[in-house]
Amino acid sequence: MSAETAVRNIVRAAPADRGPRPAGALRTAAPALIGYAAARLLGVLLLVAWGAHRGSPGLGRLSTLWDAYWYREIAVHGYAGTAPVPGPYGPYEPYAFFPVYPALIRAVHTVLPLPANQAALLVAWLSSLAAAWGIHAVAARLYGQRVGVIAAVLWGITPYAVVESAAYSEPLFTALAAWSLYAVITRHWIRAGALCLLAGLTRPTGAALAAAVSLTALWELVRGRGGPRTALAVLLAPLGFLGQLAWVGAVKGRWDGYFRVQDAWRSHFDFGRSTLYSFRDLLTDADQVWLTQVVVAVVLTGSVVLFGMSVIQRQPLPLILYSAAMLTLALGDAAYFNSRARFLLPAFALLLPAATGLARIRSRASLLLLLGSAAVVSAAYGGFVVFVYPDAP
Repeated sequence: MSAETAVRNIVRAAPADRGPRPAGALRTAAPALIGYAAARLLGVLLLVAWGAHRGSPGLGRLSTLWDAYWYREIAVHGYAGTAPVPGPYGPYEPYAFFPVYPALIRAVHTVLPLPANQAALLVAWLSSLAAAWGIHAVAARLYGQRVGVIAAVLWGITPYAVVESAAYSEPLFTALAAWSLYAVITRHWIRAGALCLLAGLTRPTGAALAAAVSLTALWELVRGRGGPRTALAVLLAPLGFLGQLAWVGAVKGRWDGYFRVQDAWRSHFDFGRSTLYSFRDLLTDADQVWLTQVVVAVVLTGSVVLFGMSVIQRQPLPLILYSAAMLTLALGDAAYFNSRARFLLPAFALLLPAATGLARIRSRASLLLLLGSAAVVSAAYGGFVVFVYPDAP
């Protein structure tokens, strides 16, 4: 199916596509899930081996490092019971983190005989599989099964794919985003809005997904191709994100309470000024540059190029809007530069031009060699991020 045909299908006034039955859909997605799981298994095994060599358990680090601490503490003690941590720009507080992921950790920790940090890993790993499935579903519907499989594998071998195997909320958010956008493409508007609502309670980038879903639904209504379900999706999509902001504001006693909590991380929108200064510093202070800074700069630059290719590819409107909003947030935020590549991890639609290009390689051996080599490099870089680089990704 061509991209132009896909776009016409999305805006066509037609009833919702029922799609294949779950069992059939799982069989169709199996190659993508197997390929994705193999890529991530390679990364995890390398971390385990690296950790054994250094006397530090790899899985333990994946479940406890960086923001994993906050998710575990919120899951076990709740927001009010999680103590702030002093920081150079103010106290770090749990209210900066959204509730769906820690709620799932708590549920698994309560039901299964697992420590909270292991429950966090289990939720993240299952979420990553759901995300790979959703990415495959979107890509396969628009560009065919081969592209769908490659897109899922590509998501598992991006430079920061190690985060997909850590106790972080990105895998869960990506799963909700992918399936929400798939619901938009198949015109299941209530499902799209509900999943978007949950995504908005998972990460602050839920604002980007809400913009994509709501604006696409509004466009349908303006063109006279929507109905009550479409209108309801417009209202549902931003409720999660806005609800979280309202709740934190109520706890803090001020309407901008969430943004003041984020001040401790120096996170605010500065229209890309900090990003520009970071690129400048890469060129002027090269002797003080970490490998991670170079990789993040390459990822950001490559993402802008891939977005341009996505527009040329004529991706459907919700995917273009989602990618544009995710890029805007990643490039425009003033927070820690090295986190920008992680912020873009859920922007899976940016991988579709690369996936369609790789799908043109007719030799299966050549394609496997290329993807396998990229998986090894991604796994090695993930080990560097976890065991060598001193700060969070």
